[in-house]
Amino acid sequence: MSAAIEHIRQATIERETGETSIRLTLDLDGAGSSSMKTGVLFLDHMLDALCRHSGFDLSGSCTGDAEMDAHHSVEDVGIAFGQALRGAIGDRAGIARYGAAYAPLDEALARFVVDFSGRPYLEFVAVMPEPMIGADFASSLIEEFWRAASVNGGLTVHIDLIRARNAHHAAEAIFKSAALALRMASRITRDSTFVPSTKGMLA
Repeated sequence: MSAAIEHIRQATIERETGETSIRLTLDLDGAGSSSMKTGVLFLDHMLDALCRHSGFDLSGSCTGDAEMDAHHSVEDVGIAFGQALRGAIGDRAGIARYGAAYAPLDEALARFVVDFSGRPYLEFVAVMPEPMIGADFASSLIEEFWRAASVNGGLTVHIDLIRARNAHHAAEAIFKSAALALRMASRITRDSTFVPSTKGMLA
């Protein structure tokens, strides 16, 4: 068994601001479970879908001002998730690096393409069909979460919502396609001496 496979690909992030307090633990080689409690029920639902379909384990909590507005909690959990992803993946040696996946949910279809490049970038081409999901979750927060995760994870990400009529379905298709693409890109495909870049490093 190579050193890369033996490496425990986990990270714990603790983040405290004037708006939120977060502790988050991510295991890339888990069983696909999430016990993360963010104070935002719809975000918890999306993180559960992400873990279930990626095989990642996620645990922890976020406390903050979600009762006033979910924006701070969603963005800050995205930041912590990106930081944990970056920490758990380590120096990126031996990983596939690239991942791409489609996922449907009824009428909704989404595509998520990721490069563990070390160069943060998000291209979000997703016109959400409704401004709100349920009573209190703004559809625009889906982009905020993935922007925060991409920037802090050092990821190049392209998200395309190909079609949707229901915002809940659209968001869930995005998170499920993300799960499949992240699983693909983070998997170990070479030994720990192989860096998947012609530069010999991933910044």
